Amino acid sequence: MCRSIKTLRPPALPEEATEDDIRAAALQYVRKVSGFRAPAAHNREVFERAVDDIADATARLLDGLEVRGVHPAVRRQAREPQPDAV
Repeated sequence: MCRSIKTLRPPALPEEATEDDIRAAALQYVRKVSGFRAPAAHNREVFERAVDDIADATARLLDGLEVRGVHPAVRRQAREPQPDAV
């Protein structure tokens, strides 16, 4: 039904997880727990709200974790917005 949710923190993920990574993990979680790959129209709102809530909670968790062995400057640098390529 769904692929495994991957670990989103360093060093398992070489760089900081993106919003897309976090949302994909949240979607996989909701799919697994609900038993639905895609919700019916009457369940779509609650399904999407659950994905949003779990993605927000995951982002807060990852932001608050202290991963030893990863220098804080490296974590900060990964969070800084990257300029658009010209």
